[in-house]
Amino acid sequence: MFGRKKQTLISTPEAHQQDAQHPRLAPKSPSEAIKPMAAPPPPPRLRRRRGGPLSIMSGLLTLLIALAIAAVFGFGMVEREVTADGPLQNDKVVLIPKNTGTGEIANILKQEGVINQPFLFEAYALLNRQRGQLKAGEFQFKAGTSIAEAIDTLVQGKAILHSLTVPEGLTSDQIVARLYENEILSGEINETPREGTLLPDTYKFERGTTRQQIVNTMQAAQRQALAQIWQRRSPEVPIKSAQELVILASIVEKETGRADERTRVAGVFINRLMKRMKLQSDPTIVYGLVGGKGTLGRGIMRNEIESATPYNTYVIEGLPPGPIANPGRAALEAVANPSRTKDLYFVADGSGGHAFAETYEQHQRNVARWRQIEKTRATTDTPPADSVDRFDPDGDPAVAPGTSGGLAPELRGSADVARGGRQGRARGFDASEGTDKDPLKNKTYDLNSPKNVPVLSQP
Repeated sequence: MFGRKKQTLISTPEAHQQDAQHPRLAPKSPSEAIKPMAAPPPPPRLRRRRGGPLSIMSGLLTLLIALAIAAVFGFGMVEREVTADGPLQNDKVVLIPKNTGTGEIANILKQEGVINQPFLFEAYALLNRQRGQLKAGEFQFKAGTSIAEAIDTLVQGKAILHSLTVPEGLTSDQIVARLYENEILSGEINETPREGTLLPDTYKFERGTTRQQIVNTMQAAQRQALAQIWQRRSPEVPIKSAQELVILASIVEKETGRADERTRVAGVFINRLMKRMKLQSDPTIVYGLVGGKGTLGRGIMRNEIESATPYNTYVIEGLPPGPIANPGRAALEAVANPSRTKDLYFVADGSGGHAFAETYEQHQRNVARWRQIEKTRATTDTPPADSVDRFDPDGDPAVAPGTSGGLAPELRGSADVARGGRQGRARGFDASEGTDKDPLKNKTYDLNSPKNVPVLSQP
């Protein structure tokens, strides 16, 4: 026993590997050494009862999502329908009366053939919050107008605009008559505007605009234009007020229709005012006789030149008490800034304009030339259709010397303007020449004191 040799065990990696491969020799882990007991089964799941608040919210959310999808799909279909071409084959004008509801507008458009789905028109207008914003008026719808385009036209108010042109030089009575002749305008005019308070121009308006609205617009335009022109007037002009500027501009307007002569004609009248000479404008005779109602329809008689009226500038000193017409912007500008000239006279020159003169002798020569032209015309041509409101002695033997039959040049009476004529026609000269009203011939006629004249009587 003591003689036995102690055996030494040498541990090597190869030995350990062999032991591990051998089931009986492989070392056991602590967990394997003590075998654990089996785990109990998990408890059964408890079923929650359906129908709680969470379930209701989930259902509502699902419903909302479904509705949103349907709305998007439906709106897309509506969008395609309202943008599709409409049934209208040709452009058409449709009148939408005032105070018309969306449903009535839809029916009108259906009857006129612009749309074929009035309910869709109403629905789309409501979806776009445009109900109540559709405007009344006269609208033009193009061929194939879609529902969306029709609504856009009515919302933006793209109504058809009509034009009314009022020529320069018409009296207020004549302008009112023109407004009543226009069938597109409606309503009555409260009262005839004061002479010279309307600005001649071209005015745009929609169907259904009242005549009084046009009058108000013309009056506002005149006030604005007059204020601007009065501010930039020449300081050398002997005009004391804006009203006096309108009065003289109305005389200039009736004396010439040529743009290149307005400032010179205005200069003649300004020079006469500064020299205390009578203006001697024939259109003032006509206005004094008819009171702005229009034209005499015949020549001016010799006795009418001498008839005292508040407007007859062959009788009164200075300016008449009011305008004899409604002057345009150009005539107002001409009086505010007239030509610097020494001219005191003008007479027709036969070419549609005037011959101006600084002295009476020059003026007489110009008158003689004009009368020769008129004499030639009288033998070769028929009298012009507008040869009214001119000086005619009416058999009076006191005919001005050098006349041919006693006829003076044509005047630019209101009859010319009423027909819209703006051509430069011959204008009147000093029709008092050769009469006892001629201030240069009759030295007893006092130029420095005003004359009392009767109140203008209504024609």
